[in-house]
Amino acid sequence: MRKPLIAGNWKMNLDGAGATALARAISDASPAYGKVDLLVSPPYVYLKTVGSVLNGGTVMLAAQNMSHEKSGAFTGEISASMLKDCGCTHVILGHSERRHIYKETDADVNKKTLAALAAGIVPIVCVGELLEEREAGKTAEVIRTQFDGSLADVSAEQLVATVIAYEPVWAIGTGKVATPTQAEEVHADLRKLIAERYNAATADQVRILYGGSVKPDNAAELLGQPNVDGALIGGASLKADDFLAIAAAG
Repeated sequence: MRKPLIAGNWKMNLDGAGATALARAISDASPAYGKVDLLVSPPYVYLKTVGSVLNGGTVMLAAQNMSHEKSGAFTGEISASMLKDCGCTHVILGHSERRHIYKETDADVNKKTLAALAAGIVPIVCVGELLEEREAGKTAEVIRTQFDGSLADVSAEQLVATVIAYEPVWAIGTGKVATPTQAEEVHADLRKLIAERYNAATADQVRILYGGSVKPDNAAELLGQPNVDGALIGGASLKADDFLAIAAAG
């Protein structure tokens, strides 16, 4: 049985005091949410601060991105070893904002995914289609291409240690949300694809999250779908009450 993962992506929000308060509120409440795994992903500059608040608790810490390089003259970049030093267990890779604003390719995401796995960090690899791609009936094709490119050379054992997040680009920060049927269709297709590329046992173990305007009032129906194993939450993760209400729906 796949334990749901409720992950909060704080993006470029909050200051030190706000990040500390939010992390403390979630951490203090976390013992009541043992049926799900909880994870928060603050900006780089607050990883240590938030990590110190979470230390000893059950809430996991993730970064929002990383370099595939181990070290060197890469101004502004952050390596996997630096993330581990800050207490990160996970890292979000290939988020649509990285793909579409900063033009990261599947090959870029693949390099980072392999580097994270090599360092013992769990990659949360994001895939998702644009609105025009969905309207053109290309959702399955886009997801398959992103999956194959972003997870190239990842072994079955490594894939089990990876989280996949389906985020329809048209539903991120727009207030629009995929219907539970739409979300389940893509998640089921992804699980079928994993079975084809690897095997049924691997497909049964990989957690696939849904992301895209997840809120307390739609979480239960989305998370109730058979192949939806949790949520990657943006705006609603910036309020402890909203984040925990989504966790309660898991």
